[in-house]
Amino acid sequence: MAHTEHRTPPPVVDLPAGRLRGADEDGLCVFRAVPYAAPPVGDLRWRPARPHPGWSGTREAGADGPSAPQMYREGGDPVLGGHGSPPFDEDCLTLNVWTPATDGAGRPVLVWIHGGGFVSGSGSLPGYGGASFARDGDLVFVAVNYRIGPLGYFSPDEDAEAANPWLSDQLAALHWVRDNVASFGGDPGNITVAGQSGGAVSTAALAGHPQAEGLIRRVILQSPPFGLDLPDPDTYRERTAAFRELAGAKTAQELRDVPWQALIGATGGLFARTARWGYWPTPFLPVVDGVTLARHPVEALLHGSAAGIDVMIGWTREEANFGFALDEGYAGATREQVTGRIAQTFGAEAAPGVYAAYEAARPGARPADVLMDLITDELFRVPSVGLAEARADSEHPVWAFQFDLQAAAYDGRLGAAHCLELPFVFDNFEQWSHAPFLDGLTPAVRDGLARTMHRAWIAFVRTGDPNHPGMPQWPPYDARTRTTMRFDAAVTALDDLAGASRRLHEGRLHEGRPHAVRPHEGRLREGRRAE
Repeated sequence: MAHTEHRTPPPVVDLPAGRLRGADEDGLCVFRAVPYAAPPVGDLRWRPARPHPGWSGTREAGADGPSAPQMYREGGDPVLGGHGSPPFDEDCLTLNVWTPATDGAGRPVLVWIHGGGFVSGSGSLPGYGGASFARDGDLVFVAVNYRIGPLGYFSPDEDAEAANPWLSDQLAALHWVRDNVASFGGDPGNITVAGQSGGAVSTAALAGHPQAEGLIRRVILQSPPFGLDLPDPDTYRERTAAFRELAGAKTAQELRDVPWQALIGATGGLFARTARWGYWPTPFLPVVDGVTLARHPVEALLHGSAAGIDVMIGWTREEANFGFALDEGYAGATREQVTGRIAQTFGAEAAPGVYAAYEAARPGARPADVLMDLITDELFRVPSVGLAEARADSEHPVWAFQFDLQAAAYDGRLGAAHCLELPFVFDNFEQWSHAPFLDGLTPAVRDGLARTMHRAWIAFVRTGDPNHPGMPQWPPYDARTRTTMRFDAAVTALDDLAGASRRLHEGRLHEGRPHAVRPHEGRLREGRRAE
């Protein structure tokens, strides 16, 4: 008798905007390139996200849509191996959904906001696929594409509503999730938003935003660069003028007519003009304009409705090694250069003592190592600890963690670098096979740590508490013990793990402001593209 293969029919959902046909992927229902806002093209370039007009008939949702336009290098970079690849298009305001079933089960929802220095990344990157979370946690996982680089963090107009297009996109996506996720088997009243790096800054901005009030129950902040001093419109105007010049446009209207490919091309020139020795390059930044973004995102987590949101926050032990450890231009840094860079934060008188403290904390440290530890503290660890300190004795304190597992690649020079925790959180290493920073890790150690972290993230999304039977007890961060979970080959809860950094920088954690207080902006400079 002939054997007939039984194929599961593709899942279909009916939404207010129209009917969607997804795909069955290994038993999960997956919907890709689902539009959550109108395409931001033509007159809508640099405008706040607008509602999508909907469609007639059945829209196919089985394949990824284009990613947001961004710089692209064939072959990728030496750490991640790339963080976004073609096709790119301005019509990119879509999201991907993974769910165990399109039923009425009311599962917890996890919304992922990708990072990428505000200039790269995509919600449809394989490494950010939601299959592992949907399957292992019985969750609905949503990954969002949003405008980045010059199309997301730049505005040619003076009118107030036009700033921060990226934030309007993410707010639109969050409202879409609230309004539609029940059709995908999710609970609109139980949404966790998680993000890494720039995506963690976004997550904090959403948590404290009036238009998101009541929509978010929990946030997970992985390596947020809360130490960035975000500009106001006046401070940023010099940078926008420089970008307009690089793009060859004299007026805002001329700039609206420039093809997106030319806008992305001009980004390299802005990197060169804004680069400063010893600082993480950020040519595009969120703008605290008092209208679309009222305050620094880390401060938003301390006020109003955001104070009632559950928070998990963490950093990697050597965040800055991601950007500096493989850069030959920094390998030969001198003590004098690094002391001068320290002086820009601590003042000339204190700088030699601060250098000595960093040197003592890492025996055999070269000046470049001192610099990388300083940048890690300034940009990531110390302001994250500051947030934990500020919420330590509140009704909703913070679960804090540090990722310590050292990369084996490049003779260990990367250490526990920025982004290294991502494949452990997702526990989907097969989707990161292109990433050089995972080369050489011992599989048993790698897989054991990933299982522990992945399950902790699932527990937090489901209950607001990351504890599960497969790990030591992880208490929230309080002002007495300052307990921080260290994720390494052995997972350990340690008291005041970041104490040395916290004490060294405590003068910068003043007036209850947990982010760095010294401006990181600097003046623009002429110069060749930094190699």
